[in-house]
Amino acid sequence: MARVLVTGGAGFIGSNLTDRLLVEGHEVTVVDDLSTGKLHNLDEARRNPDLPLSFQRVDITSNALDRVVEKARPEVVLHLAAQIDVRRSVADPVRDAMINVIGTVNLLECSRRHGVRKIVMTSSGGCIYGEPAAHELPIDEAYPGHPHSPYGASKRGVEEYLYTYEALYGLRWTSLALANVFGRRQDPLGEAGVVSIFAGKMLADEPVTIFGDGEQTRDFVYVDDVVHAFVLSMDRGDGYRFNIGTGEQTSVNALFDTMAAITGYQRGAAHHAERPGELRHISLDARLAAAELGWKPWTTLREGLSETIDWIRR
Repeated sequence: MARVLVTGGAGFIGSNLTDRLLVEGHEVTVVDDLSTGKLHNLDEARRNPDLPLSFQRVDITSNALDRVVEKARPEVVLHLAAQIDVRRSVADPVRDAMINVIGTVNLLECSRRHGVRKIVMTSSGGCIYGEPAAHELPIDEAYPGHPHSPYGASKRGVEEYLYTYEALYGLRWTSLALANVFGRRQDPLGEAGVVSIFAGKMLADEPVTIFGDGEQTRDFVYVDDVVHAFVLSMDRGDGYRFNIGTGEQTSVNALFDTMAAITGYQRGAAHHAERPGELRHISLDARLAAAELGWKPWTTLREGLSETIDWIRR
């Protein structure tokens, strides 16, 4: 079993990943500044005194991160802490770069100073490739598109640092370009997850808003499947970026209809103006992850939606 440090470990994906690591017997240190993560996401794990879990409230851009890494002595770092809102990155690209670029470089420096064997980086399959043409979907990792947002640029840019730190210091790495992740603990009051937002509104019988005509498509992948990709990457896939998605396109209108059927929601959706900076269509070809990691998604969209809605209802 390994000593693992999880940045952003109190967040949506990070807390689910932390639970999985603890179940498998790993010793886990969570780093999170709680700017968007929630400490209660770790409540169940923190209540069990037998689990080897340490929580440190630390900003990844701060000097305090070095002391945490030095004390934890992780063999593997799973890096999920980030500024993830596309619209905020457009409004404040400097802040986006401070967190996503400078914060990641700070983490890489701490990692190489204190003997980390490998870092698994979280990237964005919905932003780093730009706007593919519909006939090119699903896209693979060799797609030559360029990001259309500062957020996408920050995620694409830090991959060059991964190559650099491998060349200079032998720090191994894998980058996971995630599709649209959904599942339990995604905040229905937030801005990042359309599934959780729709579910929160539908269960409260409140109006649901769709931005644009609703025919924009996304590749929705369930959080447990994504967590599995992180766990596999701890010991596999060195030097690769892997797309982590289903390869399927689901329109926002179709998502609304499926969720309305599951929840019994009777209202129609209100359509507002399309938001700038968001992609029209995206889906990811994950065959490389299947070949190199042994990863495939196993949760169907409806199964994942039902589990997510049940969790939000509880």
